[in-house]
Amino acid sequence: MRAFVAAAEARSFKLAGQTLGVSSSAIGKSIARLEAQLAATLFHRTTRTVTLTEEGALYLDRARRVLNELAAAEDELAHATSEPRGRLRVSLPLSGAVLTSVMASFLARYPAIELDLDYSDRLVDIVDEGFDVVIRSGEPSDSRLIHRRLLSFPWRLLAAPGYLERNGVPRTVADLTRHVCLRQKLSTGRLSPWPLRDAGEAEMPASLTANIIDPLIEMALAGAGIAALPDFLVRGHIASGALVTALEQETERTGTLNILWTANRFRTPKVRAFVDFLHEWSRNDMAPEQRREPHQLEPSS
Repeated sequence: MRAFVAAAEARSFKLAGQTLGVSSSAIGKSIARLEAQLAATLFHRTTRTVTLTEEGALYLDRARRVLNELAAAEDELAHATSEPRGRLRVSLPLSGAVLTSVMASFLARYPAIELDLDYSDRLVDIVDEGFDVVIRSGEPSDSRLIHRRLLSFPWRLLAAPGYLERNGVPRTVADLTRHVCLRQKLSTGRLSPWPLRDAGEAEMPASLTANIIDPLIEMALAGAGIAALPDFLVRGHIASGALVTALEQETERTGTLNILWTANRFRTPKVRAFVDFLHEWSRNDMAPEQRREPHQLEPSS
């Protein structure tokens, strides 16, 4: 069943084998035995790809739930142990450079935990997809989940001082039409909105788009243009003066970063340890009193 789910998610016996640490032929044999047991064909196979049959798609939902229940049972048995251990599956937002360093610190503190990180900006189903914990920006909307707010943060328009010196500091939102705007494209294909009070005043260009924020940060640091960025991801660059704000008086959007989990998952030591670690990080390393006021250049005359 694990081989089947891995192959269904990867659409490949080879990738499924790499995930589970076995050969692709072992995956194929396991699935063949499962199909014989079920008297059903679960995959359409070609030389290049495997795709689920209608029966396979039906079985996948049930198989995921069974494996999740088995994992939960194993976690409950491990509850009596003092050391958090086992596989922890976490879904993180695509803008995860800061969070990635936090994951490294968590792993150093809890070496018996195996972190399985999945980066995505889509709305994952924490129950059906088998995640232990989800970290997302925005207000939680799934009533099945418990959540804890890690951060509230402003979005800022930021650029390197050199870029603004060469191209001028925008005085109004309309001035952005004459600037290089570095934009994030969401998985829906839409551009992420900028944090402006009156965004209707100008049709902001999308001089460069990327589906994750990290390249936008690097492009802004390199002096390529202006980007709308979450404050907590670039706080060090703001404090050093490598990035300065533009149109601070015109920005108003505030974001939140939340950690979410199901009630039954929190009973396991590994999830409790992870939630508590992230809460500690948000209260200490990201404490408001450690923030500095951003550098801001005066508009050019």
